[in-house]
Amino acid sequence: MAGTTTNFVEKSSTLAAEAQAWVSGNLVGILVAAAIGTAIALAMLAVRSLGCKLIARWGGDPHWPAIFARALARTKLYFIVFTSAQLVAEHADTPPSLMSAIHVGFVVTAALQAAIWARELVLGYVSHRAGVDDEQSTLASAIGIIRLLVTVTLFAIAVILILDNLGVNVTGLIAGLGIGGIAIGLAAQGIFQDLFAALSILFDKPFRRGDTISFDQTTGTVERIGLKSTRIRSVNGEEVIVSNANLLNARLQNMTRLERRRVVMILNLVYRTPAEILAALPEELHKIVERQPPARFDRAHLSAFAGSSIDLELVFFVEAHDYPSFMEARQGVMLGILRRFAELDVEFAYPTQTTFTAAPDGRLIMPYAAAQKVAEADSAQE
Repeated sequence: MAGTTTNFVEKSSTLAAEAQAWVSGNLVGILVAAAIGTAIALAMLAVRSLGCKLIARWGGDPHWPAIFARALARTKLYFIVFTSAQLVAEHADTPPSLMSAIHVGFVVTAALQAAIWARELVLGYVSHRAGVDDEQSTLASAIGIIRLLVTVTLFAIAVILILDNLGVNVTGLIAGLGIGGIAIGLAAQGIFQDLFAALSILFDKPFRRGDTISFDQTTGTVERIGLKSTRIRSVNGEEVIVSNANLLNARLQNMTRLERRRVVMILNLVYRTPAEILAALPEELHKIVERQPPARFDRAHLSAFAGSSIDLELVFFVEAHDYPSFMEARQGVMLGILRRFAELDVEFAYPTQTTFTAAPDGRLIMPYAAAQKVAEADSAQE
């Protein structure tokens, strides 16, 4: 321990003597270099000040100009000092020992500053994808985990780069970190699977909190999106908890983003409806649909000769995403059809069957018609 202290004192004394000799023998060059370094430092400080002003103007705007402004504003003073010194030291006949010390300081500060800038850019990108409003962001809690992971990863890389530039053998350290990461990943595979699914929800945004979604046999409103699971309040009232990985693997329908609904109605009409009336019905249906404000007529055509009816197919859209508005418009169209068909004396068909009975000689016998006549005669006699 005493030998190490003595060695450090000797090196410090040597460095001080070289610095004194360099200053006394190269005063003009040092002053010029100092002036140039000061100018460089002032320029970098001006850039940092510009970033601070842009942040004050844009506030928490998550778009790219504001992200770069926040990165510039995080420029550290020690990085500015060592960068200026590194740029001018090479042109001022700096002694090797002093030049080595400046270079070490520049490497350390540059690595730390690069980690700070990279952290701001990555977190800014995450905020840009997640949205401005934390209440409406897909995974507000996941952003905190991302901040921690990004910070640890970037500064770990910075430390490794610093050690490598200082001549330390970091091969064993990198191998140890890699093996440790693999072990942790295998041990917490299920947790990381749900975590990455949560991050997929964050970036891809298939749904947000408050959206009504449908998957498998469940339909409900998203109440909370966590790091491992999502809680959904079903239409029946119970809370359904689904892991994020299983939820993303299912086929999802986001009903909140539904801009319009398509309605197909098959109207079964009796065969005795006159052809002229049938030809006029599409235009009548067009008028009925257009009288409902959210509804938009698409088409209406005779579609088939069915067993008991002539089928008319009506198609229209309801420009509303919420289900009550959709049902109100559909009900209004149905009531309008009933009223107009009653005015036109158009009847709806229902499944019927007529039986024809043949005599031995092949003549058709209508027993139901004969029975009706007998019943009418009995009624007249009474």
